[in-house]
Amino acid sequence: MPRRLPMSPDRLIYMANQIGTFFRSQGHGKAVPGIAEHIKKFWDPRMKRAIFAHLDAGGAGLEPDVREALTSLKAASLPAAP
Repeated sequence: MPRRLPMSPDRLIYMANQIGTFFRSQGHGKAVPGIAEHIKKFWDPRMKRAIFAHLDAGGAGLEPDVREALTSLKAASLPAAP
């Protein structure tokens, strides 16, 4: 099977913001968890690692609701402290 190249951060930002645009009409309280749930369900681990790395580097270009959703998703995916 051919090796797949990683997606560019710009493409991931675009995709995440498109998800945010879809959920925006539901209001902040539903949009943020909706965005997080969509990314959790449908993005593969490499995509999530790449967007989390972008978030850690400042998250330039991410819409506020998307940034909040990614922050909560990242926190929820971290292993619990002993």
